[in-house]
Amino acid sequence: MLALLFPGQGAQSDGFLHRLPQHHAVTGTLEEASQVLDIDVLTLDTPDALRSTVAVQIGLTVAGVAITRALAEEKLLPEISAGLSVGAYAAAVSCGAIHFGDALKMVRKRAELMETAYPSGYGLAAVSGLTEHQLETLAEQHADAGNQRVYVGNVNAPRQIVMAGANGALDMFIERALTAGARKAVRLAVSVPSHCELLAHATDKLVAYAEDIPFQTPQTTYIGNRGGRPLYTAEAIRDDLATNMRYTVRWFDALTVMQEMGARVLIEAPPGQVLTDITRENFPDATALAASAFSFDKLVATARRRLGMDGL
Repeated sequence: MLALLFPGQGAQSDGFLHRLPQHHAVTGTLEEASQVLDIDVLTLDTPDALRSTVAVQIGLTVAGVAITRALAEEKLLPEISAGLSVGAYAAAVSCGAIHFGDALKMVRKRAELMETAYPSGYGLAAVSGLTEHQLETLAEQHADAGNQRVYVGNVNAPRQIVMAGANGALDMFIERALTAGARKAVRLAVSVPSHCELLAHATDKLVAYAEDIPFQTPQTTYIGNRGGRPLYTAEAIRDDLATNMRYTVRWFDALTVMQEMGARVLIEAPPGQVLTDITRENFPDATALAASAFSFDKLVATARRRLGMDGL
């Protein structure tokens, strides 16, 4: 069974849209996105552009849908789609729950709300080596000491957690986590405090906006962010997309469910490899492939071979 994984903000890199495969489905996706948004989306991956949350989130959505369509042309059709944070929008397109143009408009609105709420001074930090419970305890101690509160934003693996908050608070919390035994603690290339209560007001506005966006019953399985579980209705997926910036992303739970459902080949959409690395470390029996690490032809050949499609 094939699953597609779509990375979130932080996976972006300079020029990542220009490194997408030379494939007519990719070209068509770039052109469609440019028409829908009335911009040239290929201008969104410059170093200057990538300082903008709006540019990053739109670019990641475009990249995810582009690779999905290119793989579909090669008969590689996912039975499961899951995305981390903004990656959930490409996952919802992949499973047929929302049209690409509508997803782009909703992503743009989401990113604008996040950027307006916190134009500077906030972000994320990744902590490795401590559990969610340990980090929640440290966060309470951090707040009790009179510091600005930090929050658990993503649970990517049992000991790979992303924290959200103000820059100064995160920098102090990194020191606290390292002192408590964290193996590694670093800031991420994200300029908003994603997946916590700081975005409650922005979430309310996106929920209202999403009421006018048409959603459909998914044709294949969509795995949600908040619960890390399959969602089977249009309304459930609408709610997941509209509210995920406020709630902790249960990515490890989502990966676990995919394994339980039989996903044995997982392809991560460009431009990242973080989701691939997490899968390989925690589920070594699965085949995890980062699309950005292969030529497109080799990616297709490898996926087909691992899926037993060589003779098809």
